[in-house]
Amino acid sequence: MDERIAELDWSLLRAFLAVAESGSLSAAARRLGISQPTLGRQVRALEEALGAALFTRHARGLVPTETGAALIAPAREMREAAQRIALAAAGRDTGLRGTVRITASVFMAHHVLPRVLAGIRAVAPEIELELVPSDASENLLFREADIAVRMYRSDQLDIVTRHLGDIPLGIFAARSYLDRHGRPARLEDLPDHDLVGYDANPLILRTMREMGWPAERGWFALRCDDQAAYWELVRAGCGIGFGQRAVGRADPLLEELLPGSGLPALPLWLAAPEAMRRMPRIARVWELLAEGLRAALRPA
Repeated sequence: MDERIAELDWSLLRAFLAVAESGSLSAAARRLGISQPTLGRQVRALEEALGAALFTRHARGLVPTETGAALIAPAREMREAAQRIALAAAGRDTGLRGTVRITASVFMAHHVLPRVLAGIRAVAPEIELELVPSDASENLLFREADIAVRMYRSDQLDIVTRHLGDIPLGIFAARSYLDRHGRPARLEDLPDHDLVGYDANPLILRTMREMGWPAERGWFALRCDDQAAYWELVRAGCGIGFGQRAVGRADPLLEELLPGSGLPALPLWLAAPEAMRRMPRIARVWELLAEGLRAALRPA
């Protein structure tokens, strides 16, 4: 084996992988937090070490050559190994002081977690908190977050999960909307009203159909996939929408409709890398999150 290949610097392979996955130097540089010229030099250094071009330029960006494409899978394996090493090392940290990074859906981050995190700060001020609102599934094994608050159970290996319970859902509308359009007396009356639904996300439509409603996309007068914006549309009086019962009942602008409608509940899970879960500060925040979320999501 060529000695240069045997001693390849992982940072060069990391740069290559970021470009291959992002499709451009600029996007990859932002992802890695380095300058574009530095990233370009790293990719060229790897090409020189291997004696082969790794990318070709196309109108849609940088596309891996045949050699580059062959490197993607082993480079990903190296990244996963490096992350496991980092997790194992970080998991030996026995200090309570430090930072814990939490990711949650946009809705949870806006409407539920602020008061929960305020409670954590009150009893554990030595721990710094970072909140990442995201409807994407952050990869906990890549340290994109230390703890995730999710509406599903993670099936990743080496991830510890805890089911906190189920979040009751309800049908809500602004009182201003209901005063103008009236209040539906039955579920069958909903199609006669302006409904607020999701756009590309099929969740609401699929749930309604599973409940036996012949729902179609055209039922929704307004459609929006951003959860925070969706809820604000309902609060502003744009129509009838669906949301977490505890959040809706606590809002003086909203009124719950048809409380016995039988909407399915959302499961609530905590997830964290097994190697990090027993770090004192992560274990502390984990328990406080579990306690605070259970209390915050209990319907009034």
